[in-house]
Amino acid sequence: MENALKWWEDTCLEKNISLPELAAQENDGDRETVYRKMQEALEVMRASAEEGFRKDLRSMSGLTGGQAYKYRKALEEGKTASGSMLSRAGARALAIAECNAAMGRIVAAPTAGACGILPALLLTMQEEYGYSDEELCSALIVSGVVGDVIAARSSVSGAQGGCQAECGSAAAMAAAAGVYLRGGTVHQMFDAAGFALMNVMGLVCDPVQGLVEVPCVFRNVSGVAGALVAADLSLSGIPCPIPPDEVIDAMKQVGDALPASLRETGEGGCAACPSMCKR
Repeated sequence: MENALKWWEDTCLEKNISLPELAAQENDGDRETVYRKMQEALEVMRASAEEGFRKDLRSMSGLTGGQAYKYRKALEEGKTASGSMLSRAGARALAIAECNAAMGRIVAAPTAGACGILPALLLTMQEEYGYSDEELCSALIVSGVVGDVIAARSSVSGAQGGCQAECGSAAAMAAAAGVYLRGGTVHQMFDAAGFALMNVMGLVCDPVQGLVEVPCVFRNVSGVAGALVAADLSLSGIPCPIPPDEVIDAMKQVGDALPASLRETGEGGCAACPSMCKR
């Protein structure tokens, strides 16, 4: 069944085709239409990253904006601790998330609250390794397969499953895409998605003032870092100890068990911190 990662892996092996090719076939075999849509999405992602780096960018509430500019400036001045590639990816994730908070145009990947993770990974890997836009479009298709399965088996909504369902799902999608770009197998792509979800299991959705700003934009930064780590684990030949489909099912169970105060209501977690309640 298509809502299982195992089905996609087995079918790729059976037909001896790549995951993007199979996904295009499942979309009525119209490869040209699929890639055109992916290219359009990629262009929006690229533009939102640039917009998010504006020094004067501010959200309507004033809670966020201008932080990505500071992050990139610190990187340029050699002040970051995590190294060039990770810092560049983190800065981009923050920029795109801040662009969203300032009502800019973004691609929900899979949601607006998690919009910075996947594009930050793709654009930074393109910068680092020189991948073509067509290769990034193929990686976007891979990420879409993972996102579709998560949406079918669990949820990508913070209101339903907590931030694990938003930033966690985005990290899983990005991790699989990263493995694809580095030449990993379909099994490794899905293992990376499993690692990414497993490592944020139970992450709550607790937006301050009910806005997709704090802590949301900063979780995009940790989300892309988690995606890169998950991709590295899988590419190293380390198997995900739990089948990725089971990890997705576990995420749903955990999300269903979260109290309402930790599912986008703004009543618990960071949203309930005294300093945030005074704003």
